[in-house]
Amino acid sequence: MVEATAGSMARDIEEERVFIATQWQLMWWRFKRHRAALIATGVIAGLYLVSIGAGFLAMSDPSNGEVTHAYMPPQMIHLFDGGFKPHVKGVDTGRDPFTLKKTHVADPEVIVPLSFWVTGFEYKFLGLITTRRHLIGISDEFVEGRPAPFFFGSDKLGRDLFSRMVYGTRLSMMIGLIGVAISLFLGISLGGISGFYGGIADTLIQRLIEILRSIPTIPLWIALAAAVPRDWSPIRIFFSITIIISLISWTELGRVVRGRFLALREEEFVTAARLSGATDFRIIFRHMVPSFTSHVIAAASLSIPAMIIAETALSFLGLGLRPPAISWGVLLKDAQNIQSVAVYPWIMIPAVPVVIAVLGFNFMGDGLRDAADPYG
Repeated sequence: MVEATAGSMARDIEEERVFIATQWQLMWWRFKRHRAALIATGVIAGLYLVSIGAGFLAMSDPSNGEVTHAYMPPQMIHLFDGGFKPHVKGVDTGRDPFTLKKTHVADPEVIVPLSFWVTGFEYKFLGLITTRRHLIGISDEFVEGRPAPFFFGSDKLGRDLFSRMVYGTRLSMMIGLIGVAISLFLGISLGGISGFYGGIADTLIQRLIEILRSIPTIPLWIALAAAVPRDWSPIRIFFSITIIISLISWTELGRVVRGRFLALREEEFVTAARLSGATDFRIIFRHMVPSFTSHVIAAASLSIPAMIIAETALSFLGLGLRPPAISWGVLLKDAQNIQSVAVYPWIMIPAVPVVIAVLGFNFMGDGLRDAADPYG
């Protein structure tokens, strides 16, 4: 009897806790129960931390390389050598006398020790602090005359693929955030005007959405990317590609927002706001938009991977970011030659973070979408 009473009290407390909770608390409680979404959120946070600390994590300057180290295969890390001593083996570079292919053979007699907190190439941490400290690399006393270890191999110019992937994370992940921010602004603004006012504005905006959605994506990308001057700096090209992708990607969100506004503009709280003398701007952004903010967040998280894939595809085709800019798509451009992929398969490794990022955002978006309906 006592146990039944205690259980009933616990249920009453839980129900009361749910009734007085805010929308964000309800979302968080449901989101915590989605294990895959939590893990994916941690992975995405890790990728953004990598992009912030790219210089600290990189082991060599991503723009510099030596032709003698071209297409160096990935080096295995050995942890023990008479104790815990992380190291890689030395490499002898030569050329096959029959195929004339450059060869890199591990020399078991040469041990190149690895250390943490080592001195390397100069960079600006967070773009502000000039330093030469790196998380991992060749021990300072052995660094003279030794290239940085190639954990993921090197490219055709002898540049460390691991360091280039770390730096590529910065552009590829940032283009998703900036692109979605622009898409959110366009989608909410134009979709809100279309649904709130209706009439001619609604007709014109919906026809614009239909025109944009009817144009084949790849030809449209090609046409817009071809308009970008080739002599622009990487920064200008980055922002132009971001804007191009955003101008195409806002249409779906715009239609969702329009549908919600059509339903909400007849609700009693909107009528009450009008009668109290609130302006249209206040009604839209103070009363209507917050009522489905959770859905907008979920839609945004699911739009970021589409942005990342779009940038990767454009750069892979040579229509997006171009060297010396570094992104995952730029790195994968070397994989266009199937013969190179067959001989040097490690140049496909930059595809792995693309898959991880897209899956991470999709799982996180699924969790946010489920959490957006806290009473379901």
